[in-house]
Amino acid sequence: MSKEPKFITDRKELEKLAPMLKAPIRRQVFVCNGKSCSQVGSAEVKAEFERILEAKGLRQGKEKKGRNPMGEILLNDCGSIGFCSIGVAVMVHPDGVLYGQVQAEDVEEIIEEHLVRGNAVRRLALMKLPNG
Repeated sequence: MSKEPKFITDRKELEKLAPMLKAPIRRQVFVCNGKSCSQVGSAEVKAEFERILEAKGLRQGKEKKGRNPMGEILLNDCGSIGFCSIGVAVMVHPDGVLYGQVQAEDVEEIIEEHLVRGNAVRRLALMKLPNG
């Protein structure tokens, strides 16, 4: 039988356990690693996001892993976004922009135009979710 998890209410204790709570996170980037996207280069796309975001100090995470504890961007893997036939799929939240056919060489443009300047890369943006 598993022990009931302790519910923590003290904000300082929460921040000690999860320092990212203090980070000024503005966006979260999801790179699909589903079967179809994996076959057309999702690992390379994610690696390029990692490389550039970390070099610019934008990727939130542990300093010992080469990231910035006060970074503005969270980078995550995800399963299918729904563009299986036209991957690699990338979603930027909370903007609600869904990109398709993303290749590693497109990542710098997405970072500079969208994540830094706030402008979706129209040639790759397939749709924008409502309220995004």
